[in-house]
Amino acid sequence: MSRVLLLGGTGDALRIARSLRAEHVYSLAGLGRTPVDLACGVRVGGFGGAQGLVRYLADEAIALLVDATHPYAARISANARAASSDARVPYWALRRPAWEPQADDDWRFVDAWPHVVAALAPFRRPLFTLGREPLAHLDAIPAHQHWTVRCLDAHPGNERARIIDARGPFTLDGERALFDAGGYDVVVSKNSGGAATEAKLQVARERRLPVVMLRRPALPAADREFGDVAGVIDALRAQPFPIVR
Repeated sequence: MSRVLLLGGTGDALRIARSLRAEHVYSLAGLGRTPVDLACGVRVGGFGGAQGLVRYLADEAIALLVDATHPYAARISANARAASSDARVPYWALRRPAWEPQADDDWRFVDAWPHVVAALAPFRRPLFTLGREPLAHLDAIPAHQHWTVRCLDAHPGNERARIIDARGPFTLDGERALFDAGGYDVVVSKNSGGAATEAKLQVARERRLPVVMLRRPALPAADREFGDVAGVIDALRAQPFPIVR
């Protein structure tokens, strides 16, 4: 029996997983909520690097590896590319297009956390939408700043940090209300692309707020690359063995 292994953890990956037949596997790192309503199998946890993934591909008779992880999950994608090459299993990837600044945007591109901190020095109330990384730095918040950090899971804050656990999609009205309540003077974001979390950028544009934007990491080339979920599902449907329900 030929099987597909889907590497996920994003909303796009979940949409693909919902289309898969029972014999295929959706793999999650385990950092977010685990879906319980899928027809396909669900695997939670790591593989033990590229070589562990090679063994899994062989043991589970995986005939196709589909990478629909987050655009910033560079290590996972690199391991997937290496494992697929070693195991001689085709490697497909969903590469969601990045957001592009518009004429009135004030985007300040940075490459790593130290550059984020330096770019934020003039500001007092940043809104972080980077995921969990700021949580490791709550004890180093400058005295003149108060942070709001939005991420997937609840986490304790402190007297200079508020943590919001929330999962997109986020609406434009909801983001406007958040900005009204928080009084933010800068937004910090990954360039994740997609519509689910883009509303914050529109609100920043409306209010002429700067955006400190973390550049995307370099990702490995895939045997086939797709820009949207529909393209992946159509290609799975066209395969010679049954994949999509």
